[in-house]
Amino acid sequence: MSKQNKWQEELSVLKSILESSGLEKATKWGTDVFIYKEKNIVSYGGFKNFFSIWFYNGVFLKDKHQVLVNAQEGVTKALRQWRFTSIDEINPDLILAYISEAVQNEEEGKTWKPEKSVPITIPDILQEEFDKNPPLKDAFLKLAPYKQKEYTEHITSPKKNETKLLRLQKIVPMILAGIGIHDRYR
Repeated sequence: MSKQNKWQEELSVLKSILESSGLEKATKWGTDVFIYKEKNIVSYGGFKNFFSIWFYNGVFLKDKHQVLVNAQEGVTKALRQWRFTSIDEINPDLILAYISEAVQNEEEGKTWKPEKSVPITIPDILQEEFDKNPPLKDAFLKLAPYKQKEYTEHITSPKKNETKLLRLQKIVPMILAGIGIHDRYR
């Protein structure tokens, strides 16, 4: 049984509430997203143990009723989820009040600004390789910053030095070819 089928009736109720909000409906990432002035406000979906709505800038909601949760502490910055496990927990008036507040926040310009990324620190093991192989350093610096970060994290994450050396040997040809470590998954 798919997650969507498990919560079919409940999701239908949420969808009708969201459609009654006056927000424009768009399809993004394969699901309905309700938008205001081209900004994502709220969406909904079913999961294994719950169904939910989520507010894209929910971090700014007052949440007087303490219904919102951060789906992934330390990872999710602005998005907040409102989880349900039963159709009886759905309160249309309260949901519409939260949506209204989210729209008001959007009007007031309360939106999450992504944090500036910290500069990439080149690990010693990679710097030593750069010193021996200048074309490797040039190729590395031509990579997009996110690819550079992925490589540095890949090298520094093992505890054993021998694992770090093995990883370094594997990534040198990839860097020289301008390939990101996770490109095959993109």
